[in-house]
Amino acid sequence: MLTLEMIKNNPDFHLMISRSQEYLAARGYTEHGFRHVNYVSRYTAYILEQLNFDQRTVELGAIAGYLHDIGNMFNRKHHGISGANIVFTELRRMNIPLDEITTITTAIANHEVETGYAVSPITAALIIADKSDAHRTRVHRRNISDIHDRVNMAIIDTKIKVDDHLKNIDLCLEYDSTISQVMDFFEIYLYRMAMCKKAAAFLGCRFRLFINDLELLGHVDYNQVAVSADHKLE
Repeated sequence: MLTLEMIKNNPDFHLMISRSQEYLAARGYTEHGFRHVNYVSRYTAYILEQLNFDQRTVELGAIAGYLHDIGNMFNRKHHGISGANIVFTELRRMNIPLDEITTITTAIANHEVETGYAVSPITAALIIADKSDAHRTRVHRRNISDIHDRVNMAIIDTKIKVDDHLKNIDLCLEYDSTISQVMDFFEIYLYRMAMCKKAAAFLGCRFRLFINDLELLGHVDYNQVAVSADHKLE
């Protein structure tokens, strides 16, 4: 039976994650290496576990989270789809049941803002886990003139909290507004937050964003934001 430990101990996957990080670092992107994939793996599993999905679904979610960014070793563009193809081929070589392979690869192929949709519980949890990972430790260049570096440098702490009873999935950020204004966060993350809202709705939950304990985006028409995002990203 496929486990996250098997994936982590696989030298081919280890190399591909390393190459993905090297490519994105050369392009000036924030960290997408082992810190990021472990974060996404852990929180994908956490969301599914807190919402009382069975342990096999939780494990497959953890695996999808760990492998979701492998396509970046080729190119940032459509890396979700290319990564899903890579993982499909590698898992077939490992004789993993096709049903589990398609569950994992569908989630990987649908985590990007431009092309992704929450079409399964694992996909939805992966989207939220991935889009929530903003933190100063992901910044390589520390270029204060770059809005992505500046916003990530301002984020001191990031937590996801799931309340199955109230059906809330909360993203809680501790944010240093002396480094970057909160409006800068919305400039680059609003579409991602809209995607998280749709993913949470698929899971039967409400997505809430808190910055320094203040609930934000509570009255935004996320459907209109998502339409605007789709139009902008075409």
